[in-house]
Amino acid sequence: MSSVQLQSIGEKLGSLPLGQSIKDFLDYLTVEAGLSENTRLAYGRDLISFLEYCQASKIRDLQQIKPAFIQSYLVVLAKDEKAESSAKRALVAVRMFLRFAKFTGQIDNDFAAITESPKLWQKLPTICSKKQVMSIINAPSSSEAFYFRDKAILELLYATGVRAGELASLKTSDLNLDIGYLRCVGKGNKERVIPIGKAAVEAIVEYLTELRPKLGKNQSCDFIFLSRTGRQLSRIEIWRLVKKYALRAGLPKNLTVHTLRHCFATHLLAGGADLRAVQEMLGHIDIATTQIYTHVDRQRLREIHKKFHPRP
Repeated sequence: MSSVQLQSIGEKLGSLPLGQSIKDFLDYLTVEAGLSENTRLAYGRDLISFLEYCQASKIRDLQQIKPAFIQSYLVVLAKDEKAESSAKRALVAVRMFLRFAKFTGQIDNDFAAITESPKLWQKLPTICSKKQVMSIINAPSSSEAFYFRDKAILELLYATGVRAGELASLKTSDLNLDIGYLRCVGKGNKERVIPIGKAAVEAIVEYLTELRPKLGKNQSCDFIFLSRTGRQLSRIEIWRLVKKYALRAGLPKNLTVHTLRHCFATHLLAGGADLRAVQEMLGHIDIATTQIYTHVDRQRLREIHKKFHPRP
C-alpha cells in the first residue's frame, strides 16, 4: 500500500511547480537517509501542501522562499485548525527539504533553520477505564465468523500495548506461548520482547487452533493475523476492527488502537509497574515520552499526595 501511495505522491508532485525538487529530496531520503516508506509518505504529504501554498502565492523558484513566507505558511496551518503536532511536523519537513536544497546548491541560504517553531503543548492521551476496555474485548460475538481472530487481536493489543503496524507484522515465529512472550520490531527497527498475559495467550491459542488454519489453507503465510482471503491483515484493517468493536461497546467514536496502547501503559503504572519497564515494553527511546502516563492516573496521584504529604 505504501509504495502505491508514494507513486501517487510522485504523480501529484509532477503537476506542481518545484515538484521535481521535492521528488529528488524524497529519493534522497530513500537512498542516503534510509528512512521508512511511512516517513517518506508523511514528508511527501506535508511538502505537497507546502508546494500548493507556494503555487497559490506565485512562488515558482526556491530562491523566492524567505523566512516571512515560511512563517505565513505556519499561520495558514493554524487557521486551518491543524493540530500543533501536525504544524510542527510540517515545519520539520520544510526545514529538511530546504536544508537539502542548500546542500545541493539550489538555494544560497537555509532560512527555515531560523524560523520559529510552533509551540508544542503536551496533551494527555485519552484513556478508558478497565471496565470499558473489557467491554471492547468482550464485544465480538462467538457467532461471528472471525470471532477467534478478533478476540485474539483485542486481547493482544491490551496485553502488550503494541502499535497496529507492529501487530500486523507479527509472525508465528515471534510468539512463544509456552513461556508467554512475543518479539516485536518497532520504530527504528528496534526489537523488544513483551510478556503476554494468560487471557491473551488463551485467546491466541484458540485462534491458532480454530480459525487460522482455515484462513491460511490456500497459501503459505507466516503472519499471525490473516484476512478472509488468507493474506496479512493490514494496519488499517486492524484500526477499523477496533473502531467497530468500540462503537458496539458504546464507547466514544474517537477510540482507536492507540487508545488501547495508552490504557496498557496507564493501567500498568496504576498497578505499581516500574516506569522504565513500561518504557521498554512500549519501545520508547526517551523515558520522557513514557512519563506522560504518570500524569494520566489522577486518582493514584491523589492517593500518593494524601499518603505522603505532611499536611493531609
